[in-house]
Amino acid sequence: MNSVLRIGSRGSDLALWQANFVKDTLASNGISSEIIIIKTQGDQIQHLSFDKMEGKGFFTKEIEEALLDNRIDLAVHSHKDLETTQPEGLKIAAVSKRAAVEDTLLIHPSAFDDRYFLGLRPEAIVGTSSVRRKVQVKDLFPSTSLKDLRGNVPTRFQKLLNGDYDAILLAKAGLDRLELDLSGAIVKHLSPDIFIPAPAQGALALQVRDEMDAGILSCLHHEETAECIGVERALLRSLDGGCQLPFGAWCSKSQDDWHLHMLLASQDSKKILKRQFTAATSSELQQQALEALREWE
Repeated sequence: MNSVLRIGSRGSDLALWQANFVKDTLASNGISSEIIIIKTQGDQIQHLSFDKMEGKGFFTKEIEEALLDNRIDLAVHSHKDLETTQPEGLKIAAVSKRAAVEDTLLIHPSAFDDRYFLGLRPEAIVGTSSVRRKVQVKDLFPSTSLKDLRGNVPTRFQKLLNGDYDAILLAKAGLDRLELDLSGAIVKHLSPDIFIPAPAQGALALQVRDEMDAGILSCLHHEETAECIGVERALLRSLDGGCQLPFGAWCSKSQDDWHLHMLLASQDSKKILKRQFTAATSSELQQQALEALREWE
């Protein structure tokens, strides 16, 4: 390995925040690193929603290829963007402590009416390109219209302010990390037991080649987060799904028990499974959810 660890990252504001968080944490533990920006398919194709793009790994494939080609030593990903099965030769060496897990509904003031649920007026145009979010929006707000929304986080928010949408959905973790000024919008953080997040939302994945000693990244690893998202991603893997699948899962741990909220919908949104589970161990929790998924099929 190089004396200076080469960190591969996308070039968006949020991706660079994540890469710099890793770089700064490593530096505080005596490890030097530099950031190398890599463009991905998801960055280059902005006119299509995710469910209309071919293949998988829209925000990760090119970074993983750079890792396999030894052009970088470490890849920093939003964990929810990663495929549930690692490419041959790569592994997840660390998982960061989870940030805010919930989604946030941002409403243009002209579309806000407190007589309605969360203040979103009927017939509002809601922006998102996530099929998971689309299903839940139509479930909670049946009269709304959906419109695809792409671009980095500040760009998406500016489109709301410009009046292109009445409301948009973004992950709270990204808003918090960027410390984005949300004045000009009505902000509604959606409880994750009602509006279920994507598997691994709010966590970072640190990916390396198999031969690398993962111990060097122990300063960035959070075991409880890893165990929680391990359950969520195992369920997603059982469905052979990626970001095109209308699936949400949120696992959490209380003092004595493990908890899971799960959502699965058909592609036409006509069939929706929404379940909650509690168990003494994460493995028991995962098994309960897998049995429910098998029954749903």
